[in-house]
Amino acid sequence: MAIRDILGDFIARAARSHHVATDPSIGRRDVVKQSVNPSGVTRLSLGIFPSCGLGKAAISLPTVLLATLTKNRRQYRGRLASFVRSGWCMRILVIEDDRQTAQYLAKGLRQQGHVVEVADNGRDGLFLAAGEKFDVMVVDRMLPGLDGLGLVKTVRSAGVTTPILLLTTLGGIDDRVEGLEAGGDDYLVKPFAFAELMARVNALARRPPIAGADTTLKIADLEMDLLRRKVRRAGANIELTPLEFKLLEQLMRQTPRIVTRTMLLEQVWGFHFDPKTSVVETHMSRLRGKIDKGFACELIHTARGSGYALRVPDATR
Repeated sequence: MAIRDILGDFIARAARSHHVATDPSIGRRDVVKQSVNPSGVTRLSLGIFPSCGLGKAAISLPTVLLATLTKNRRQYRGRLASFVRSGWCMRILVIEDDRQTAQYLAKGLRQQGHVVEVADNGRDGLFLAAGEKFDVMVVDRMLPGLDGLGLVKTVRSAGVTTPILLLTTLGGIDDRVEGLEAGGDDYLVKPFAFAELMARVNALARRPPIAGADTTLKIADLEMDLLRRKVRRAGANIELTPLEFKLLEQLMRQTPRIVTRTMLLEQVWGFHFDPKTSVVETHMSRLRGKIDKGFACELIHTARGSGYALRVPDATR
């Protein structure tokens, strides 16, 4: 079977698997055009799904590799599918209530060769985000039904780790911090240039997945959920301020080693000098009261002249 026929068949199947409508008037030989240059590289020009406005894309692979893959049709399809997943085609969810902006984004992303799903309100967007697999999500902050921040918090609490780019007209520092703290990965203020949005989407897609990362810290009966930003001890919820949470996280990550006062000033407060105050001691005292008071044993210990350590007493190990 000719390589263009194999590719044409594969593209048709890929379109169906991604819920992309194809134009039935396009035959296989119109979809794929093959050319070989003197350097031994085969360039495959793909007329990809015109009904979605994707235009054309091209793949260049060594001719020898293509000839080898052609011998085994299943192997060839597997290699090409892997190539598609590796970056030239992403599945992107756009949640935007402004129709003109949504169409602008969807058209631009499709012209870049990506598959796009669009939702015009927060509730429908949440349903898609939680129920389907996407490579990147682009979410407007001001949405009907469920606002963008509420949507992001909900999907993060459900364990969805898909990178999220927030769009908003609110460009203040506090607004950006709020969006990132809610679970967004990047923030873009309207109006924006599409080239910048595309660069940010590509950057988010290049980030390594965190699905396999450890998102929970546990020492004895003390548990910290890094995604939900919650702390529990012996099954009871413990309310911490953001600073207290960061202090405890540093202690848990270093257990049973001593964390010095200087290290805490740098890692929690961002000070690279000694402010000559008791800020560390004050916050540590409050943290100790919440973590240890009323429980069977103390976990936070003071190493006089050195710092602090979180460790389990020998008798309770």
